[in-house]
Amino acid sequence: MVGGGVPGTGHPLHRSRLQFPRRRRARLARSEGAQAVTAMTSNAMPADTNTAVPALEVRDLKTQFFTDDGVVKAVDGVSFTVAPGEALGIVGESGSGKSVTALSLMRLLEEPSRIVGGEIRFQGKNVLEATDEEMRNLRGDRMAMVFQDPMTSLNPVIKIARQLIETMVVHGRYTPDAAAKRAVSLLGRMGVGAPERALDSYPHQFSGGMRQRVMLALGMSNEPALLIADEPTTALDVTIQAQILDLLRELNRDFGTAIVLISHDLGVIARVCTRTIVMYGGEVVEEGPTEDLLRDPRHPYSWALINAVPRIDETTSGDRRLTTIEGQPPDPLNMPGGCRFAPRCPFRIAKCEEHPELEEVLPGRKARCWVTQGGQKLELNRRATEATAEPSTHRAPATTGEPVLKVRGLVKHFPLPKTGFFQPRRVVHAVDDVDLDVFRGETVGLVGESGCGKSTLARLVTRIHTPDAGTIAFDGTDIAQAKQAEIRPLRRRMQMVFQDPYASLNPRMSVGDILGEPLLFHGLTKTRAETNDRIQELLATVGLNPKSAERYPHEFSGGQRQRISIARALAVKPDFIVADEPISALDVNIQAQIINLMLDLQERLGLTYLFIAHDLAVVRHISDRVVVLYLGKVMEIAPSGAIFDRPLHPYTRYLISAVPIPDAAVERGRSHLALAGELPSAVDPPSGCRFRTRCPLAKPICAAEPPPLLEHAPGQFAACHFAGQLT
Repeated sequence: MVGGGVPGTGHPLHRSRLQFPRRRRARLARSEGAQAVTAMTSNAMPADTNTAVPALEVRDLKTQFFTDDGVVKAVDGVSFTVAPGEALGIVGESGSGKSVTALSLMRLLEEPSRIVGGEIRFQGKNVLEATDEEMRNLRGDRMAMVFQDPMTSLNPVIKIARQLIETMVVHGRYTPDAAAKRAVSLLGRMGVGAPERALDSYPHQFSGGMRQRVMLALGMSNEPALLIADEPTTALDVTIQAQILDLLRELNRDFGTAIVLISHDLGVIARVCTRTIVMYGGEVVEEGPTEDLLRDPRHPYSWALINAVPRIDETTSGDRRLTTIEGQPPDPLNMPGGCRFAPRCPFRIAKCEEHPELEEVLPGRKARCWVTQGGQKLELNRRATEATAEPSTHRAPATTGEPVLKVRGLVKHFPLPKTGFFQPRRVVHAVDDVDLDVFRGETVGLVGESGCGKSTLARLVTRIHTPDAGTIAFDGTDIAQAKQAEIRPLRRRMQMVFQDPYASLNPRMSVGDILGEPLLFHGLTKTRAETNDRIQELLATVGLNPKSAERYPHEFSGGQRQRISIARALAVKPDFIVADEPISALDVNIQAQIINLMLDLQERLGLTYLFIAHDLAVVRHISDRVVVLYLGKVMEIAPSGAIFDRPLHPYTRYLISAVPIPDAAVERGRSHLALAGELPSAVDPPSGCRFRTRCPLAKPICAAEPPPLLEHAPGQFAACHFAGQLT
């Protein structure tokens, strides 16, 4: 059994001692003073030192879910290998089988799921034949896994030291003292500042990025031969994501760890992985070197995913619509008999009624496609295709005249509870002296790391929050301190679309009631028949079936729920919509559909958007102008093209550099600027320029004088004493 406190006795971090079974204590005692019990693996699963043996070999893996409705073929005949020291990427939409494959590799599946066929060979040994005890010895030792949300893997009531040390000691690789020393070294290696203090902390005391670093330290604690990372950066800011991806590359390079990286982000795959497989409908549909696959895809599904992704290194020239994949993924309870992608494929031919095998189409390249198995290329690209992306007629709106939204000197501080009777009350500086103009018909993108004040600013301009100071002029009327009764006539003209549509839709109301409620509240319809007509019109506007009005939010996919949220915002015929991370929780293809929908609505209805996102490639694609926030202050404002091609503020440069590009050749040739550290506390922000503590250009003037927001080029404003000097 495990005793309380931090394990070990001879290290300053120790509080008490882990209690191990007598035989294990004796074994550890014999090796007391050793730094590690080297080259030890599970007795049941000895490591094969022959480098010709793949680190991982999966053959015809089949995993099924046995439900009341039938058998779900989640993973259906998947095969691949991972060589020692190789990084393999797995991509695909939600439901394609990526995560179930990962869980199958570790045998972490629970009922009603079951592996019904195939082999999983780790270092030459079939893990499907291992006992439960052998698997427990293997997991966290020679095989490790990092999940998307580290809080689901870290014990919230146990300090980091105990969790790290226990992982090393329980597998017999380290003594408690040696493990304690290694824990400090590991956290430092993963970029955790003050590792001794970090070890004495609980998981909730870390940011998301730091928790993921701790998870990587846990995963690497026993120097595994294989690390499986399932969407490890999805919930992180782009700057923290870049740091984690660099860590994965270093672990792969320096330790020779084989990595299986699962992600829906093709840029992430391009930055880390040398080889990639694409999954669809539980099958591998394409496999090949990452650079070749992203440059010249040989399966229509891969082609569609690549073309659905906006790139931060591409200028949007007039046509802002993205290529999308029409239709829905196949029903896992009733898979099509032929090619599973055929119902959605713009290249389908008659032979697609038959099920294709995964065949070699080029040396080192495989595809499950009748169209390309003769070596043919998919000639269409995002510029040429007319099948799923129609030209846009968008023209950048004029930024002269009176803006529809004019913000000046906006301030919002949130008081914190007092920590002592005589202690002064502290505040969170969420938004500090922000000026912002949004002109009619334009889209203004709002970017910055989490905690920079983006969402607070959105709630201020829509008067969900009341500002402490400053003015908010909406169409000439100052609403900053107006009472709710005074705001109500204007509120109809400004609406919000939130990040999580399920949290903002009442689960007990039908879609028809959700859309009808604002119509009746604002008196926009008089009769039930008139309301129903408007509901049908709204559903058609956002591309949903009229029968959707009778259904409830839980019956829809994430993308469909976001369409319902947009329909609800449109119900009252607004002029101005604030979209707060409206696509961050969606698959690449659904993101493209929502972006296209927003662009269509803007052109048809003349809408004005304030668009908040952490994906800078999407922001470049959809925005006319961009505002960069950092710790509640505006760092830079500029037209979209200027800010991404010629950023003036160092923080903007770092944000752009951190965004991965879905092109392995471009990624390999890029010069990445690594932003050090994490965001300072908004309770005690740095004096002067708030970015100075992380800025390589910082000088004494940056601490003494807050830089004013000045125009350095036509329409391009930056708050920096050394604007444009970072090279």
